Amino acid sequence: MNSLKILPAALIMAASLVNTAHADWHDRDNHQRNDNIQLGPRPFYLVEGMDAGKLKDRLLQCKNGPFYRTDFSIAHRGGALLFPEHTDTAYRGGARMGAGIVECDVTFTRDGELVCRHSECDLHTTTNIVATDLNNECTVPWTGPGQNPAPKCCTSDLTVDEFKSLKPKMDSSNPNATTAEGYLGGTASWRTDLYTGHAHVMTFRESIALNKALGVKHTPELKSAEHQDRVDAIFGSQAGYAQKFIDELREAGVKPKDVWAQSFNKDDILYWIKNDPAFGKQAVYLDSIDPTAKPPIPRLSLAELQELKRQGVNIFAPPMWALLAVNDAGEVIPSDYAKDIKKAGLEIITWTFERSDLRQGAAKAGWYYMFDPEGKAIKKDSDMYKALDVLARKVGILGIFSDWPATVTYYANCMGLK
Repeated sequence: MNSLKILPAALIMAASLVNTAHADWHDRDNHQRNDNIQLGPRPFYLVEGMDAGKLKDRLLQCKNGPFYRTDFSIAHRGGALLFPEHTDTAYRGGARMGAGIVECDVTFTRDGELVCRHSECDLHTTTNIVATDLNNECTVPWTGPGQNPAPKCCTSDLTVDEFKSLKPKMDSSNPNATTAEGYLGGTASWRTDLYTGHAHVMTFRESIALNKALGVKHTPELKSAEHQDRVDAIFGSQAGYAQKFIDELREAGVKPKDVWAQSFNKDDILYWIKNDPAFGKQAVYLDSIDPTAKPPIPRLSLAELQELKRQGVNIFAPPMWALLAVNDAGEVIPSDYAKDIKKAGLEIITWTFERSDLRQGAAKAGWYYMFDPEGKAIKKDSDMYKALDVLARKVGILGIFSDWPATVTYYANCMGLK
């Protein structure tokens, strides 16, 4: 591919995303919806870096587009590779990169409002809270370098108005910093702080409205609480919390067919299936499998997967590494677990693409690439398309979450996935 042909698209994408960051969504999206999908230079960079072969040839044939929105491409926390997660700029970026579905992780404030954060208690690493007077409201305020226990600032420590006053940032911290401002640093070298200046934190209602304005669908995740006593005090019970989550979607006029509600808590999924089957039909049961946990969390057996299907679960979502393996020839193949999930009659959504630094291959990439611990198949960043190709063609996933949806959109558009 001639890199000179890519440059205009790269410049257009950069300008577009910066302009997006400058616009307040309340003003812009009530007046216009932009379906102009722009992928920027990254997918082309990755394809160019692939080894010669049929997959690279196929992907190169798509270099001139056209590019379109696809439900196969799901924006994980928005465009969290470069934008502060769960912010208006992240959600805009994900939609602009062709994600057909955008995620808000849902937690709650002290006064019972639902807001978008990956965790009830992540404000100390995802916002500027420790450098504000609200640090004093934290469950564990920041007090200095290397403190034990570490700072813990929760959405449930704040009212929604206090939450909305915070400035979001990339998820990171510098525990050894001597000042609160220094603690806010630590962004990984393969991410960036360039797009933090104009981002805003969001309530669940605001995220729903923004998704509708952008013409994308919804995959909110009801997050488990670190303070279950606060859930019980505010919502009456976990079921009340799960119902509030659905009520906000329904009150916003969202059609159930446009929602993939998620939870790691099976009781939430079964509650939706029983009490609101229209939304429960597409509910996504997130798989907690984790051999690195203490104690390890094992995979579900075929019998357990079949029981999920009998209970009305239709979509199961393990992490991508659990669906893949590498054979003796160094080829990426579906795992036995993936085969059992399909045998049980469950559809699959998986997570998360572009959430690892693959510049040194899978052996150095960590949790999401545990299927290839020696880096036999995934030797460099461009090899991520090998994994995606197997997930799409041989495992048969419905879609995949990505921190940079453009990489997935490019593949899906090229392969004709809707």
